[in-house]
Amino acid sequence: MERTEKKRVVIKVGTNVLTNKDNRIVRPIIHEIVKQIAELYEQDIMAVLISSGSAIAGKEVLGSCSIEDKATRRQVFSSVGQPRMMRTYYELFHDYGMKCAQVLATKRDFNPGIWRENMINCYEGLLSEGVIPIANEDDATSVSHTMFTDNDELASLIAELINADMLIMLTDTDGVYNGHPDDDHTHIIREVDVEDNLDHYIQKSGKGEGEGRGGMRSKLRIAQGTAAKDITTFIANGKRERVILDIVEGKTVGTKFTS
Repeated sequence: MERTEKKRVVIKVGTNVLTNKDNRIVRPIIHEIVKQIAELYEQDIMAVLISSGSAIAGKEVLGSCSIEDKATRRQVFSSVGQPRMMRTYYELFHDYGMKCAQVLATKRDFNPGIWRENMINCYEGLLSEGVIPIANEDDATSVSHTMFTDNDELASLIAELINADMLIMLTDTDGVYNGHPDDDHTHIIREVDVEDNLDHYIQKSGKGEGEGRGGMRSKLRIAQGTAAKDITTFIANGKRERVILDIVEGKTVGTKFTS
C-alpha cells in the first residue's frame, strides 16, 4: 500500500511515565499524551503510539497472582491489562473525535517477507484512514526468541517500518546526563551523534537497567541505531508539559540523536 505524505512521528511511552510512586496507572498522564497526539493530528502529523503499562494495568485488576513462572505471570498480567489500556485510549481519543487501533506484534513480524509486508499494509491502511495505531508486543504468544528486548526496540522497528520522520522515547528523566542527575554541576547532553560513545556517562549517572525491561543503556543503543537510519530520535521526560509538541516544534527538549 502506498504511504501517505503526512509527516509521521513514532512515540514510545514507558511504564515509568504512566505510573505513580505506588506503581499504579495515572489516567491524567495518558490523557495528556492523547491530547498532544490530537494536536499533532490537527497539524496533519500522524502518530504511532507504543504504550507500555499493560502488565501494571493487569496487576491492578488481578491483584496477587499465584503463578510462579515469571514469564507466564507477565503474559497473564499483560493479557488482562491490554484491554483495560485500550479501553482508556479508545475513550480518550473518542473525546477528541479520533479513532485508535491496537496492533500487536512479535519480532517475527518484522522479518523480511510476507510477515513484514503484512505489517506494512496494516500500518499504511490505518494511517491512510486517520486512525492512530497503538502498538505493543504480543505478550500472549511471544516466546523467548521472538520477544523484543523492550518496547524501545519495538518502537525503533516500527519507526523504520513506516519510514517515520521522528522517534520520541518518553521516560521519567529529562534526557541523557553527563553525570549523576542529583549533582549540581551535571547537565543534560542536548545532542548526540550516532558515533558518540556515552558508556562512561551511563556509569557516572547511576542510571542502569532499572526501568522496566530496558534501561538508559538500552535506550542509548536503540536511539543511536535509529538515528543512524536517518530517523531523528529523542529521549525526553514524558511527564513534562507539552513535551511531544515542543519536540516536534523544534524546541530544545531532552536529548536529540542525529546521524
